Amino acid sequence: MGAFRGTYWQQMMCNATRRILIVAGMAWFSLAGAMASTASAAQADHIVLVVLEGIKSSTIQSGATPTLTKFAREGAVTWSAQSITPPLAVSAMASLLTGLPVDKHRVTAEWETYDFARSFMRSPTVFDYMDLAGGMDTGVFLMDERFYQLVRPEIYVDSQVCGYTKPQCTPETVAAYIQDFLQKVTSEGGYGFRLFGVPNLLLVHFPTAARIGQKYGWDSPKYSAAVTSIDNAIDQIMKNYEEIGVLDRTMFIVTGLHSGPLNPLIKKVKKGEAVALDPTVPLIAWGANVKKHHTISQQVTLLDAGATMMYALGLETHTEWDSHAVKEIFQTIPERRSTDNALQEIY
Repeated sequence: MGAFRGTYWQQMMCNATRRILIVAGMAWFSLAGAMASTASAAQADHIVLVVLEGIKSSTIQSGATPTLTKFAREGAVTWSAQSITPPLAVSAMASLLTGLPVDKHRVTAEWETYDFARSFMRSPTVFDYMDLAGGMDTGVFLMDERFYQLVRPEIYVDSQVCGYTKPQCTPETVAAYIQDFLQKVTSEGGYGFRLFGVPNLLLVHFPTAARIGQKYGWDSPKYSAAVTSIDNAIDQIMKNYEEIGVLDRTMFIVTGLHSGPLNPLIKKVKKGEAVALDPTVPLIAWGANVKKHHTISQQVTLLDAGATMMYALGLETHTEWDSHAVKEIFQTIPERRSTDNALQEIY
């Protein structure tokens, strides 16, 4: 009987100890989960805006672009965002940068032809508002010389352009430029760049898929290779941000100016031939403070990219924009960082 009583109490103590350990373990895992959730919801200090041309949502959904597919699967996405109509490349980029429709920024179809004598676009861009509202800087990497006139030279914007006049300029080349840029601006001296740190916004433009598709066909092996090279370049940029230690505070936003020909049966486009372009483009957000596995429910246009980036960085301005932040993609409301220079609403 005594032996039984001893065994009984030993079992009771073991069970009690086990319960305490289980409860403590559950509490620890809950705390760890909360900490992980808080870490993933950290406010973005940096944004990488990737602007595509000629890549349809279906191409990304098919898995042909592992990096972009990963962003869409793990982050927030809509496959039916709308560019301007018609989605001419220069006009669409102007709308993305200004948050304005064509009739307000006035970058019309004639800007599709580069004119050295033409002045810079007059409408203020998201780069200007970022500097005004928070003293934030921008790095711009363009693969189209026509876009040069959309980016005015300013002390808070560092831009590099390569494109039609430089056949050696490829997505891989641009990724290498960005790697060199990030290494130099994060080292002492800046090596001649205007910025002296990782820019708050880095814009990179990839039109290669559209160019190859128009020349060789949208179902050609060369088009597939171009899409792969773009995805590889985006992956390299992501790794660059990881190497310099800021990926956990970086948000990637991916969208497009157009998705290629509206008619999917078009094989290739003859030089000088006008082809209707598809204005339906993806919009993908991934990284710091972005909801996981989220399908965007609201209607989104290309014009909304600027306000979304401003909101992500905690910046506010009251402007004439026809741009609205896609607030549903965020895990937490970004902390306001606007300076006293931000335009104040008049009551």
